[in-house]
This record gives sequence, structure tokens and C-alpha cells, in this order.
Amino acid sequence: MQRSTLPLGQLIPHLLRSCVFFHQLKQIHGLLLTSSLSLSPTLSSLLLRRATELGSMPYAERLFSSPLHPPHVLLHNAMIRGYAHHGPYENALHLFDEMPLRGLAPNSFTYPYLISACARLGSSGFGKKLHCRVIKDGFDGVPVIGSSLLNFYLELDMSDARRVFDGLALKSVGLWNKMIAEYVNFGDINSAREVFDGMPERDVVSWNAMFSGYVKSKYVEEAKELFQRMPKKDIVSWTAMVRALADSGDLRGARKLFDEMPERNVVSWNCMLASYTQNGKFRQALDLFLRMRSEKVAPDGYTAVSALSACAHLGDLKIGKWIHFNLINSGLRLEAIIGTSLVEMYSKCGDIDRALLTFLKMITKDVFCWNVMIKALAMHGKCADAMKLFALLKRESLVLNDYTFMGILFACSHGGLVEEGKKIFDSMEREFRVRPKIEHFGCLIDMLCRDGRVEEAKRVIKEMPYKPDIAIWGALLGGCRVSNDVVSINKANGMRLRVLERRWKMEKFGRALDVVLFLRDADAAL
Repeated sequence: MQRSTLPLGQLIPHLLRSCVFFHQLKQIHGLLLTSSLSLSPTLSSLLLRRATELGSMPYAERLFSSPLHPPHVLLHNAMIRGYAHHGPYENALHLFDEMPLRGLAPNSFTYPYLISACARLGSSGFGKKLHCRVIKDGFDGVPVIGSSLLNFYLELDMSDARRVFDGLALKSVGLWNKMIAEYVNFGDINSAREVFDGMPERDVVSWNAMFSGYVKSKYVEEAKELFQRMPKKDIVSWTAMVRALADSGDLRGARKLFDEMPERNVVSWNCMLASYTQNGKFRQALDLFLRMRSEKVAPDGYTAVSALSACAHLGDLKIGKWIHFNLINSGLRLEAIIGTSLVEMYSKCGDIDRALLTFLKMITKDVFCWNVMIKALAMHGKCADAMKLFALLKRESLVLNDYTFMGILFACSHGGLVEEGKKIFDSMEREFRVRPKIEHFGCLIDMLCRDGRVEEAKRVIKEMPYKPDIAIWGALLGGCRVSNDVVSINKANGMRLRVLERRWKMEKFGRALDVVLFLRDADAAL
């Protein structure tokens, strides 16, 4: 190994920057101690700073309190920085209070870390005192301090942050962009545009920040206007505009813009794919996916989810299997979201055995994946297996939700497991703190009616905290027909028709009237 020709004092900073292991730091510390360089505040502060960066605050504290090191602002700054990043944050403030007692005055490197510590503590009082001290010491024109103060006030109040921002003597493009982004996140698009229009110069991030605000707020026309004005559009701008058009329902315009993009990455493709699947254009989604593969674009998990969703809705098991074996098995990790999409695809395409096998092979499964598998088993008549899976789910450290109970109650209803279903329904709020919704009551009523327990179903309808909807009246009607209760049939059918008519009056379109007339004629025929 070639020896360095640098003097030891110049070599140590390089060694500290390249130091990644704690034992290396100790060796450098020993090197300092065996030389007169240990008295150098600059080198000692660099050693102290590196100790905090490696996450060893106790070791840093021992270095800081060493009697070999006289008080120096560099050492205090390094230690304050360490506390501001790793905590305890209040220790940074305590060190600042000690500085005058040790005859030290803070400098422009001290305040940014102190202000950061205040922001993390949520200490508005101390932070505002620091702001006054910054002004008194004449550091309010230092850009890094101004940026720290802005970040601090952004955590407290947008109006105060705006006053700080307006008062900054020097504002970088990054600070302007940050204010725009904060207003966008806050939902104040008008203020964001005001800041944007006041910028002395803009970069592509500025345009994208303002543009994304319009897209997020669904101001499509304003987004179009800004998109046309952008002097330089990057791939983020093009993709956001595609998303804006798709979200507004203009899928044709979105696809046209997508085809016009000078370059596309996987995010662009995923945006168009997701737009198709979310709008029910599953054939177009699969066609686009196949084109994506023909152009040798490497897919990711989001690609697989959109393509699998399209296969599930189209019942295209062939392409679904192809996606599974040629994409996921060739590199993509079988994460919960992809695994859930596979389970749903196989189930909806009729291959419940492959769906269950995929589920069992998954290493990581979230509650949504369990929900899909339980519902899939129930849909395919494997209600006993759904019950076994539900029993296994209760042993997992997962929080069950209302979809979990919808799936298992559906299984109980279609499997004739009435008593088990009633127990599960009763346990929802008592054991799992899931308040039953009207859909859960609908499952319970359907379950009772399928078993011929119409009177019990009527009591549930009377006592439930919801107004019966068309699904509940339909379930009761089915139960009444099974028991041949003519009076109840007429009553349930009348209530169901009134619900449909009420729905039609609330809608703008006349399609619901056709449904009402069709059901009325069908019931008359019965």
C-alpha cells in the first residue's frame, strides 16, 4: 500500500471522512492522543462530529468532556449538531445556554442546528427567542440560518413562515420552491401561484411544483395553461399532465399526450396503465402493457399490479400466468401488494387452487391479502377453508378491518354457517373494535334469510342503527319467498321498490327508472 506524503495534520481529516466503522474512529482517536494534534480544536471537533455521525453519542460525550480539550465554539457546534440530529434534542439547547458561562459566543454555524432541535422538540417559545438572538447578533442575512428559520416556522404556522420568507434578504431558488411546495401541500393554490409569479428566476422544479399543485387540486385548465408555458418540460411534467387529463376523465387526451412524450420511464407507463384500469378500460390496459414489454421497458411492482388487475377483470388467465412466471419469478419480489393482485387474478379467473398456493408461498402478507383470500375461497364455495383461514388470521399480529368481516360473513352466509356467522358478527365490536356497517348487517340478514329464519332477520332490521337499503330489502324478500310468506313478500318488495324510486329521484339519469320498471314487471311475473 502506498504511504501518504501528506503531513499528519492534513491526513487526519481525510481519514475521518473515509471512516465508516467505530473501531477505525477509535484508532484515529488514539493517533491524535499520541501526538500533539489532540490539542487542535479543529481536528478534535472533526473527530467529535464523526463520532456523532456514526451514531455513538455516549462516545462523543466522553470526547467532549475530556479535560484535554479547553472550551471552544467548534467543539460546542459539533456536539450541538450531534444532539440536533440524534437527540436528546433538549441537550442541544442546554449546551447553548452553557456557552456564555464558558466565555463562548455562538456563530453562524451554531444557530441552524439549534433551530432544527427546536423544530423537532416543537418548542415554539425557545425557537422564537433564538430568532430574536439571530437578529440581534446580525446573522439574519445568512442563507442557511434563514432556511432553518423558515423550516421552523413552517412547522408552526404558514402565516408566520410567510413573514419570515418575505423578510429574508437572500432567497435561493430552492427556498422559493419550498414555499410553493408547502402552499400546495396546504391546499392554498392561490398563495402558491402568488409566490410562483413573484420569483425572480425559476428552474424546472419551480414549474413542476406549481404544476403539480394544479394537478393535485384538479384544476385541469390551469394545469394545461401552465404546461404550455413551461420553457422546459421534463419527464415529471409530462407524466403529471397525463395524470391530470386521465383524472379529469379525458383518457383519449391522456393517451394522445402519452404517445407524444419525447421520452418515457416506468413511472410514465404505470401512470397510463393505472389510468386505464381505474377507469375500467382493461383491454386497453393489457394492450398498453404488451406494448411496454415490446419496447423493453423494465416493469416494477406497480406495473404488475395494474396488468394483473386488468387480467382479473377480463378473466384472462393466460396472460395473468405469463405475467406471474415471466415477470415476478424473473426478478420482481413477491411483496404483499403484488401477491394480493396475483391471488385476486387467479381467483377471478377461476383458478382458486393456484390462488391459494400463491397465498401460502407469500412470505409477507398484510391484512388486505388475507381479506382477498378469504373472500376468494367463499366465492368459490370453499367456505370451510375460509373459516380455517380466518382462524389463522386471528393468530397473526394484524389489525382486522371491516373488509375482513365482510369476507368471512359472506362465507358463513353462503356456507350455511349461521351460528358461526352470528358469533363472528357479535365479536366484531366487542373483541376487535370494528363497528358493523350496513353491509355487515346485510350479510347477517342474508345469512338468516337463507336459513329460513325470517322473523329473526326482521328483528335485526328493526333494531339495527341504519335505515334498510335495497340490498337488505332484497335479502329479506328472498327469505320470505323461501318461507312462502305472501304478506311479508309484498311488504319487502314494496319497500325495495320505494328505495329504488327514491334513488332514481336523486340521480340525474333515468337509468334507475328502467331498473324499477324491470323489477316491478319481474316481481309481477313471479
